Amino acid sequence: MNILILGATGFIGRNILETFVKSKNNITAVCFKKKPSLIAKNLKWVRGDLRNLKFCKQVTFNQDIVIQAAATTSGAKDILNKPYIHVTDNAVLNSYLLEASYENYVKRFIFFSCTVMYQNSKKPLKEVDFNPNNRIYEKYFGVANTKLFSENICKFYSNFKRTKFTIIRHSNIFGPHDKYDLNKSHFFGATVNKVMKAKNSITIWGLGKEKRDMLYVDDLVDFIKKSIKFQKTYFEIYNCGYGKAYSVLTIIKKIIKASGKKIKINFDLSKPSIKTSLSLDCKKAGKELKWKRRTFLNEGIAKTLTWYKKNYVQK
Repeated sequence: MNILILGATGFIGRNILETFVKSKNNITAVCFKKKPSLIAKNLKWVRGDLRNLKFCKQVTFNQDIVIQAAATTSGAKDILNKPYIHVTDNAVLNSYLLEASYENYVKRFIFFSCTVMYQNSKKPLKEVDFNPNNRIYEKYFGVANTKLFSENICKFYSNFKRTKFTIIRHSNIFGPHDKYDLNKSHFFGATVNKVMKAKNSITIWGLGKEKRDMLYVDDLVDFIKKSIKFQKTYFEIYNCGYGKAYSVLTIIKKIIKASGKKIKINFDLSKPSIKTSLSLDCKKAGKELKWKRRTFLNEGIAKTLTWYKKNYVQK
């Protein structure tokens, strides 16, 4: 098959790419600003801007599967201070990609949504638990509605029964190739950066009481493979997560323990934090796609720190 991977130099895209180039398929990878670093016989790199409809039509031509991992992304700081940053670019590029994929008769389209549209919950949430009448957390309003817009456009095109769509509402993903930048990363990447560079202590935002469902990136890549193989309908939304929520403070302590360091945690209550807590019920994916989470949290953290030490410490 001809497989197009968008956002191939990003966190999720790079991990997808490293797995799919090991197959016998023909892989085309799209990058925007970053320089490609992976080379393989069955891999072709293309540089371009997905906010351009002409480029979207060119790059999706003659592709069987489009894996859409390209997005304007950043961490909690930008979500809080620049709430528009996830809206315009992502709405435009997804609209163009979906139009181009329809015109080029793409057979499969994998879209990465997220869980920001879900409300807080003490129990794992199912896909059907999302109610558009529920109030979306204020700081997530823009990005959540942009994701929902793109999901609905996928549904619109699926009605023509030309392309099969998989919507993945994944939880917080972590692992190799993540952003380990204090200004642009999510909390996990930022914490790894702080811990690995700290001597005696680190400072976190808030008290760390909010809870996160954390999934190691290899399990997300496996989800993609299973969805391509087993999904039968033209449109489905699937949760993809660990299935259990851990407090931010607990996760930070696990990172510190895995690092082997003795580090004191200081709490900065003046800094903003996103006070949401939820976990995902992934039984639908288990039943329909034969998928289940395979990597335990402690194992995933250990693997991530091993990769970080080899690839990031000296940068």
